[in-house]
Amino acid sequence: MDALLISGSTRAASTNTAMLRTVAALAPPGLRTELYTDLAALPAFNPDADRDPLPEPVSRLRDRIHEADALLFCTPEYAGALPGAFKNLLDWTVGDAEPGSIHDKPVGWLNVSGPAAPSGGADAHDSLAKVMGYVGARVVEAACLRLPLTREAVGADGLISDPAARAGARAALEGLRG
Repeated sequence: MDALLISGSTRAASTNTAMLRTVAALAPPGLRTELYTDLAALPAFNPDADRDPLPEPVSRLRDRIHEADALLFCTPEYAGALPGAFKNLLDWTVGDAEPGSIHDKPVGWLNVSGPAAPSGGADAHDSLAKVMGYVGARVVEAACLRLPLTREAVGADGLISDPAARAGARAALEGLRG
């Protein structure tokens, strides 16, 4: 199985991205992961540009989604919703009707919002669930986990060492694999 890991953060020291790097490091044999790193390169969504030829960053994103068997998201919450850059990525997936699109693809998400987050990231993940409904993704509840972390949980190697978070990361992967 191939899983595409997508962070909703453009921050260099993001705990969300660190969590997904940890997921990749913990992937069992037979489960390949790829961390999507071009979030900031995507142009602002414009329905007029959602046609051939697509902007190159959008074409690469859709190709990666098409090649993946499953998607795992990890996104922060900004101002009670999804971060703009991440919502922009999701907007580019809505019009993709090609085989292998996000429609009916297994998806999950991890929530690493720390204890100081007003909603614990719940508002962002409610929004994400709504968008996944619009695009027809198959949400795998066993791969949707809350694993609260602080920035201090990220080690010098860029990975999360917290045993509970690592166990949750493995559980999410297993949930996606079914």
